[in-house]
Amino acid sequence: MVEGSKFGGIMGVGGGGGNGHGNDFNDLPFYQKLEGSNMSIDSFGSLQTSTCGGSVAMSVGNSSVDSNNSHTLILHHPGLRPVPTSNFSLGHSILRPGRVSHALNDDALAQALMDNRYPTDGLENYDEWTIDLRKLNMGIPFAQGAFGKLYRGTYNGEDVAIKLLERPENDPERAQLMEQQFAQEVMMLATLKHPNIVRFIGACRKPMVWCIVTEYAKGGSVRQFLTKRQNRSVPLRLAVKQALDVARGMAYVHGLGFIHRDLKSDNLLISFDKSIKIADFGVARIEVQTEGMTPETGTYRWMAPEMIQHRPYNQKVDVYSFGIVLWELITGMLPFQNMTAVQAAFAVVNKGVRPIIPPDCLPVLGEIMTRCWDANPDVRPPFTEVVRMLENAETEILTTVRKARFRCCMSQPMTLD
Repeated sequence: MVEGSKFGGIMGVGGGGGNGHGNDFNDLPFYQKLEGSNMSIDSFGSLQTSTCGGSVAMSVGNSSVDSNNSHTLILHHPGLRPVPTSNFSLGHSILRPGRVSHALNDDALAQALMDNRYPTDGLENYDEWTIDLRKLNMGIPFAQGAFGKLYRGTYNGEDVAIKLLERPENDPERAQLMEQQFAQEVMMLATLKHPNIVRFIGACRKPMVWCIVTEYAKGGSVRQFLTKRQNRSVPLRLAVKQALDVARGMAYVHGLGFIHRDLKSDNLLISFDKSIKIADFGVARIEVQTEGMTPETGTYRWMAPEMIQHRPYNQKVDVYSFGIVLWELITGMLPFQNMTAVQAAFAVVNKGVRPIIPPDCLPVLGEIMTRCWDANPDVRPPFTEVVRMLENAETEILTTVRKARFRCCMSQPMTLD
């Protein structure tokens, strides 16, 4: 990949395909053009922000969810009002098994889950994963999407993340799609067993709500971590270690024939030992099903151009997204941070724009990024190869550190200390 000219300014996306607004790249210090890219977006009408079928990452924050201001429709569902308050704990700080704390008494999603007037159903062929609501303690919600919320809580005494998805009341088509995605996420999480995949604990269904419980990552998401660092880059050894965690987890996912389709820093969770857990498989698909996939899935800043354009795609869309994530870890920055998501999508497809690789970046890491986000999916390496390249980078970093320490010791006089 040849580093092309640098661009600047926020690209304006107007109502036409190229009215002058879309060509204003003069001062962008953080982006590079991908030479030879001649793709185009068919219409701006296709570039609408996706709610990803109500998928919410199992993290403390979800900064790329585009529907943060949307309300949860179930709050106004007449069939759930009123709910007897005697069913719920009145304690402010004590969470009792199978109950909702006082802080949640006005939260209809949590009430719908815990209301014992309605039966608790599991998923066909996955009955052993049906959670016992008597062992579940609901905490307060910490993230919200268009069709669901994410809560912290405990299950059998273990800290967990609880994802609740609302069944749309007056939209049977959306309800059917969401139920399919719920079933698929349960199936995938029950199947995926890897140290770098978020651990599945269980799930259940109620008439108006679906629930998925996974382990809770105390470190939050990678995007949260980078935001807290105020866009300072992660220490190189940690960045490569965490990138390796993601690559190994994705090599495992791809080895089973799955595609994640929404790989991004919001969906990468940091465990207590700083290892990475890949989360949010609500929009994932088995690879052979690409013909019927919803093309809007994913988040534009991390999305491969073929997905943006609604063209056929395969597992290599995850490899593209990984290239963007690796750049985030190396630079500490949000990709295309001076653009809206739609402007970023337009720039990626029509202008061949990519985040620019820092000049002091380790060459092997620059090569990985460049190959991963190539416009041609066939050029992108499989994750098994990405793992090998990152392992080489890790060895190079450790060797360089040892040499630097050796030179430092040789330059200092020997002391009794």
